[in-house]
Amino acid sequence: MQSKNVLITGATGNVGHALLKKLTNEDNINIFAAGRHVEKTKDVVGVDNINYRCLDFKDKNTYESSMQDIDIIFLMRPPAISKVKRYIKPYLVKIKEKNIKQVVFLSLQGADKNILVPHHRIEKYIKDLEIPYTFLRPSFFMQNLSTTHQEEIKKRHEIYISAGKGQTNFIDIRDIAEVAKIVILEKGHINNAYELTGPENLDYYQIADKMSEILDKDIEYKDPSIWQFYKQKRKAGYSLMHTIVMIGLYSASKFGNEPSKSDDLNKLIDRKAITFDKFVKDNKEVWL
Repeated sequence: MQSKNVLITGATGNVGHALLKKLTNEDNINIFAAGRHVEKTKDVVGVDNINYRCLDFKDKNTYESSMQDIDIIFLMRPPAISKVKRYIKPYLVKIKEKNIKQVVFLSLQGADKNILVPHHRIEKYIKDLEIPYTFLRPSFFMQNLSTTHQEEIKKRHEIYISAGKGQTNFIDIRDIAEVAKIVILEKGHINNAYELTGPENLDYYQIADKMSEILDKDIEYKDPSIWQFYKQKRKAGYSLMHTIVMIGLYSASKFGNEPSKSDDLNKLIDRKAITFDKFVKDNKEVWL
């Protein structure tokens, strides 16, 4: 079997890193991890037997060299980049020029219908350019609680999110990475989109209760107003656009309908999705 050269953007991020680890021991796969600074990316990823490439979406001079001899690109939008027409579309144009065989884009649940999220525009650019694609549209990452909200849970014993009593569907990134590995290794996934959801819809009161029981310490769900949440995140150093995106996601839970569920994940990985309880048990030390 001919080997495939796979470029993973966002290799230092949650999903990218998880995918990289899943592909490391696969036969006939050559991994190329992309980052703005090669040495820093290598230090964070911590894997020696793979290749590293420089890719800065804001520097067009890095585009062609990042995808030289690459067959498949796992594409993730950096959270700091909101101007996708300026910084992502030119990269997609270069992908088209280089005849990349497949782009696996980490999108967002509902991105096909939600014109406000940047993922919607990226999907449209990919389709308009007729790039062979596979869209992964996951629900809310469980790991946001062990990264973005880790400090407030560990130090202040609280979940500070403006989501009211609205429910959220949570998915473990390990399941997303498993699906990404499958659509890269197997045939039959070109020009398909998969909605990836976890097994439970939960509100943050339920999340706090579950975490309190498993961690054996009281975790309280605070439900600030949108304005209070905005001020807190800006004071903590979050960018304006990152804060607005977070508000948009949590407001969708607060004011939206009960999240939909899909069986795409179970069909693809041929097992049940990871539960929220298991996620907390597997990551207990993060909050203790």
